[in-house]
Amino acid sequence: MKKLIQDLKVISNIKLNANYYLLKLFSEEDLPFILPAQFVEIKIPNSPSTFLRRPISIHDVNYEKNTIKLLINIAGKGTESLSKIHADDYLNIVYPLGNSFTMPTSDKVLLVGGGIGVAPLLYTAKYFLNFGIESDLLLGYRSKSNIVLHDKFSKYGKVFYTTDDGSFGEEGHVLNHSIFTGSVFNYKKIYACGPKIMLKNLSIWANERNIDCEVSLENLMACGVGACLCCVQNTVDGHKCVCTEGPVFNSKEIIW
Repeated sequence: MKKLIQDLKVISNIKLNANYYLLKLFSEEDLPFILPAQFVEIKIPNSPSTFLRRPISIHDVNYEKNTIKLLINIAGKGTESLSKIHADDYLNIVYPLGNSFTMPTSDKVLLVGGGIGVAPLLYTAKYFLNFGIESDLLLGYRSKSNIVLHDKFSKYGKVFYTTDDGSFGEEGHVLNHSIFTGSVFNYKKIYACGPKIMLKNLSIWANERNIDCEVSLENLMACGVGACLCCVQNTVDGHKCVCTEGPVFNSKEIIW
């Protein structure tokens, strides 16, 4: 798939809560074909201390308006700089990068996200629904105050929540939810993105039950083209670059 390097215009940068921002970008050219779980690499402007690009999952795509949305979580200097971007600024991005979630063969699937790992799941649910495949979404956060964009996610599937402190939804991590602890599991496939420990535990749970599970890894990806080797992941087939051979892997491939 062809990769582009473009300067995209910032349409808006909306503060959602203390840590999350929704960045909307416009392309003067037609957007390339984008698949769920693909990402961009953003050059951080006017920030000498963050000379490496930052990988950000593609949160949503609107081909009619030539816009993409990125969900930003402030986690360091790079994302903090992105939170200060204004409308009419321009951002240089390389995209679309990485592979993608594969199309389901069943008519209903479960999407699981933790923290900023919820970002690619909106476009994933939207994309699957275009093919008549319904998704339930299980989203895990630290607290109710961290929850974002419920109305957007609920447009494309039924949404369930866990919070670490029990302030909203069911208390605990995503695997503590009754979807997983009940006597019956109603999905033939899981798609997940989030912290490594969440993906590891979810993979173990799914593999023990022979349930198909794909995970989108959040390894550090400085270049996005397999050159820097920052993101190498050990798999049953040897070491692989997450930015080019991932970020999506079948859970059975990963050596955690």
